[in-house]
Amino acid sequence: MKEKFIELLTKDHLDYSDIRFERNNETDIRFEGNELKEIKETYREGGHIRIYDKGTKVYGSFSEVKDAVKTFGELKKLSDVASDYQQEKISLKSSPVIKDTIEINPKNHPKDISLSDKKELLKKYNELALKQDNVINTIFNYKDFNSKRTFVNSEGSVIEYEMLASYIHGAIFAKKNDVVQIKGVSFGGFPEFNNLLDREDDLLEKVEILQRMLTAEPIKAGNYPIIVNPQLASVLIHEAFGHLSEADIIKNNPSFIDKLQIGKKLGSKILNVIDDPTIKNTPGYYKYDDEGQPGLRTVLIKEGILNGRLHSRETADIFSEPVTGNMRAVDCNHTPIIRMSNIFIDSGEDDLQAMINSIDEGYYLFNSKGGQTTGDQFTFGAEYGYKIVNGKKQEMVRDINISGELFKTLNNISMVADDLTFNEVGGCGKGDPMQLNIFSGKGAPHIKIDSANLGGR
Repeated sequence: MKEKFIELLTKDHLDYSDIRFERNNETDIRFEGNELKEIKETYREGGHIRIYDKGTKVYGSFSEVKDAVKTFGELKKLSDVASDYQQEKISLKSSPVIKDTIEINPKNHPKDISLSDKKELLKKYNELALKQDNVINTIFNYKDFNSKRTFVNSEGSVIEYEMLASYIHGAIFAKKNDVVQIKGVSFGGFPEFNNLLDREDDLLEKVEILQRMLTAEPIKAGNYPIIVNPQLASVLIHEAFGHLSEADIIKNNPSFIDKLQIGKKLGSKILNVIDDPTIKNTPGYYKYDDEGQPGLRTVLIKEGILNGRLHSRETADIFSEPVTGNMRAVDCNHTPIIRMSNIFIDSGEDDLQAMINSIDEGYYLFNSKGGQTTGDQFTFGAEYGYKIVNGKKQEMVRDINISGELFKTLNNISMVADDLTFNEVGGCGKGDPMQLNIFSGKGAPHIKIDSANLGGR
């Protein structure tokens, strides 16, 4: 197969071309309440071709190896026509030739676990949640995904690599009197399946928090200093800032190009933000992206100053900046786009208790509960929190929304704890059509924001 692809890419004198071929195995199981809603194992294979020639870019997918020649020919014809109409010529940053093979060999591979055993594991957690007091419904999902990929380009690179994940995620719904609350659940195996086993105590801890949420008072709206736990802080930096660090998002947006000039002050001096695919046992770990580039640690914000951004070979050429290895596709039906790997706020030097002690009146907030961003404006929900009065954590609160402007918020970060934590389960949606990428991680320590706009019921 590799030889066929190499021959196909080198017979025509194009500026650049590549082929990515995938063999993907996937398992999906879902319970809603006591009902098993889905259980399936699927296999699919296929390829994706990109051609850059005469300043144009064209791409398309194919289902079987034998279809690659036909698809390549059709794309070449399309490229010839498009070149007559292309106004801004597209080119790629130079890149080294790479030949490598990467395999994932976990101690416990999902393929070695039967479909029945996977279903029983999910059923066990679902039933444990359902029998707890006040729980009225559940949604529990199991998924594993194993992709073996071959990448070949016209420059001579040949890379074989693998992606593997298994995880459980869902939500528990509880009701007491007229109050209904929801608690998220997630356990991740990137790549070890055994990380999903023996998590009953973790699940019961989440249910116990849910029980307390039912009797908590809604938060009092206003502007307060807040402490944000690692899970919520990681979602904030991923959604509100991370996407703005992806060069394809801002390259056609003059206002953000001006706001996001390298060297510009974006946040407080203690803020450091990094994207790093080299951290093992995290959702965003990989050695090569789907453009055949090494995944690199990229410092995005250094001591509050914008230091870098995430690139493909194409956007690196546009911005005259280094290629970072962040081009990824969810499967063979999609062309790769720029994605975060593991984005995180780096550890600071502060202590959580010192953060709490520093607040006369404010809140300590936990865990993301949905949200949205529009440009540099954001709104996020928090699952629950605690009021802080005179440096002491008080009663639990619920029904919390945080809203604000990104850069003002980043400048209001006054303390960063020394407890960096990565989320067990990743995930990120981007693109048109939407690509939901499970291999996208995020992390953070606790952070203190001196002033945040909080909304409640």
